[in-house]
Amino acid sequence: MMHMVLTIGFLLVCIGFWGLMTRRDIFRMIISFSLLDTGVHVVMVAIGYIPGGTAPIFDEGLAVEGAIGNVVDPIPSALVLTAIVIGLAVTALMLGFAIRLHASRGSLAADELKELKW
Repeated sequence: MMHMVLTIGFLLVCIGFWGLMTRRDIFRMIISFSLLDTGVHVVMVAIGYIPGGTAPIFDEGLAVEGAIGNVVDPIPSALVLTAIVIGLAVTALMLGFAIRLHASRGSLAADELKELKW
């Protein structure tokens, strides 16, 4: 199960990276960035998952001695929640820039925006 989730995550990363490198439309580049971002999130959560693991709450059902191999690591999940919020804000900012570019230039083709390059 975990290998399948890791494979899906890496596949999303590869599709997103491929889209960023090959697409010249800014809207498609934003979608590719979101796919890449989602793939990284899936990989991070899959790395912290332990098959058959329990929540990291110590009580009478889970002793400290048995927690090493049986507890799911909460750090990747917490980092992914933060990264999702940041990714949403970055995507909204990119879409805002794309809307302004389309309003001022009439196109979202990156090849037509060469005067904005350094």
